[in-house]
Amino acid sequence: MGLLERLRKEWFIAGIVLVIAAARLEPDVGVKGGPLKPEITITYIAVSAIFFNSGLSLKTEELTSALMHVKLHLFVQIFTLVFFPTAIWLFLQLLSITPINEWLLKGLQTVGCMPPPVSSAVILTKAVGGNEGIVITPLLLLLFIVRRYIKDWLERRKPPFGTISSCVLLMIIYTTFCDTFANPNIDLDKFSLIIIVFIIFSVQMSFMFLTFLFSTRNNSGFTPADTVAIIFCSTHKSLTLGIPMLKIVFAGYEHLSLISVPLLIYHPAQILLGSLLVPTIKSWMVSRQKALKLTRQPKVPVKV
Repeated sequence: MGLLERLRKEWFIAGIVLVIAAARLEPDVGVKGGPLKPEITITYIAVSAIFFNSGLSLKTEELTSALMHVKLHLFVQIFTLVFFPTAIWLFLQLLSITPINEWLLKGLQTVGCMPPPVSSAVILTKAVGGNEGIVITPLLLLLFIVRRYIKDWLERRKPPFGTISSCVLLMIIYTTFCDTFANPNIDLDKFSLIIIVFIIFSVQMSFMFLTFLFSTRNNSGFTPADTVAIIFCSTHKSLTLGIPMLKIVFAGYEHLSLISVPLLIYHPAQILLGSLLVPTIKSWMVSRQKALKLTRQPKVPVKV
């Protein structure tokens, strides 16, 4: 794959790097009270647009079939919203005695509390051939009412929901880091950043392995396709919904950008790891499905 093709495919990750670099070069453009007026354009318009757009992109007509996978749905929600944040909190009690930047550690805890993503986990699950029918982020149900009335128009036009959300998200990230670089009192040491990157990759690998063990144990009741969905959806975290949430919850915090750094790292990390593991997981799923099919075939009696 050529460089240009790779950039087209991973344009959002490249965009994150570019907007952070732009914020570093000219932070006054995106600070509060600056030309972009982020206290209005970002706090009210952009954040609202993110959630509204996410709600419109989810197909309500698929909710019924998705809700039928009750056990699978419960496993994903309990793991990602109960076990994940609890495990991270316990881990952070140990890390709190280290010299790692405390705001990065707080950001790591916020990562644990984030909901699973609408996009990356489902895309990777679909790439493998797993079960993608999972309801994500129930809070968006309020927006489904609007979708019902413009459903036909949406089906005809097929608006680029993902691209719209990503572009708005880049604006939010840009203004967040403008505030950071405009504040001379904030300093991020390289040691803390490197350690956080290592921790994030380790956490993802460990949790993916853990979910695999849980979902493939005897009498678990999950199919190989269910296991694929569990591995990706239980361990991935939403950047699209996460950044606007942080913008709301930590509004006014001068360390908001540092808190958001772990989530910004987690997003490309989960896509990278997921993409690398797709062939291996797909191979396992296919072989497992064949093995199960053979064991369920009735034995033909041998004539003597």
